[in-house]
Amino acid sequence: MYSGFITPPDDPRAHFSVLFWHKDGFSTACGHGTIALGFWAICHSLVKVSAANETVDVVVDVPSGRVVARMGIEQGIPIHADFINVTSFQLAKALSVTVTSCGADMSVDLAFAGAVYASVDAAQVGLKIEPHNADRFIQLAREVKRLLATRAHYGSYDCYRVIFFSDKADGQDNKQAITQRNVTVFADGQIDRSPCGSRTCARLAILLAQGKLGSRCSKLLHRSIIGSEFKADIVSKAHSPVQGFPACIPHVRSQANLVGRMKFFIDPEDDLFPSFLLQ
Repeated sequence: MYSGFITPPDDPRAHFSVLFWHKDGFSTACGHGTIALGFWAICHSLVKVSAANETVDVVVDVPSGRVVARMGIEQGIPIHADFINVTSFQLAKALSVTVTSCGADMSVDLAFAGAVYASVDAAQVGLKIEPHNADRFIQLAREVKRLLATRAHYGSYDCYRVIFFSDKADGQDNKQAITQRNVTVFADGQIDRSPCGSRTCARLAILLAQGKLGSRCSKLLHRSIIGSEFKADIVSKAHSPVQGFPACIPHVRSQANLVGRMKFFIDPEDDLFPSFLLQ
């Protein structure tokens, strides 16, 4: 479960700002959260649309910068959202960590896509990215994050998520797109049911640095541990602040649906104030 505190924008060029949060604290970015906010802003008339087919930008300030949910509108209804992220790029290549629980040396790549992501090929741990392996991925992600320590820091950003990925999840030969399946562990052992927008951008940045994305193969079909899919590509190249790695402006397409409306009340007179969480 992911949440967002809506606040005024940094300046009039954005519609609003958001501070994303989850059970263990706050995050500097959230791609799937931005997609959801695009649908939310239109459904609540924060951003006006006409009855015609059109494209409308919902511009959002997040702690890592300014992002866009570019909404595809058909007959006044939002059909899909294109998440346009901040500049994304690889930070480091083939960092070595020795994971004692499986007795293996792992190679880890780092990328920045609004937050710092550690990326590990799941073949290194001999696990398929399937829901029944979720607990093991959580354990491994905690170990990898601990072993990386400050090597995974980028300025004021620490390592937010650990990505385990596998190539060609469906076994199909698609020459115009790379297909990957992934599981990402964030906070303290949380797993996203979506492929996650910002981590999809991190994978795009790494694939670009590896030379696997270009004019012949320009798209990433990115699937989650439960099979949900984001389609991603690169809007443009960008200036990279890290020597030796290219940078890009990533683009991720998905959709969102309203699933409920809830109200929570925190009463300071409650004997259990203020927590909902038992750990």
